[in-house]
Amino acid sequence: MKYQVFGILWTVFNLALMLVMGIVGIYLLWLVIKALRVYINSHEVRVEKKATRKSLAEALRENRVRCKMTQEFVSETIGVSRQAVSKWEN
Repeated sequence: MKYQVFGILWTVFNLALMLVMGIVGIYLLWLVIKALRVYINSHEVRVEKKATRKSLAEALRENRVRCKMTQEFVSETIGVSRQAVSKWEN
């Protein structure tokens, strides 16, 4: 009798565990789909950010050249490497 009750409880526990795991799996799948939708819909934002980055790089270079400063001078003045300034401008 004890073993039958234990067997029934064990079966109920396993079914409940499988149900919870199924719900968690469905929730994770839903989150992945939601994240992919956000990523796909963010194309315009990524293009806009790329344009902003390019215009910022151009503005930095134009101002540096207008003021007749070298990348080395700018880098020493603000305390970064010349390569960093070059990277910002490209």
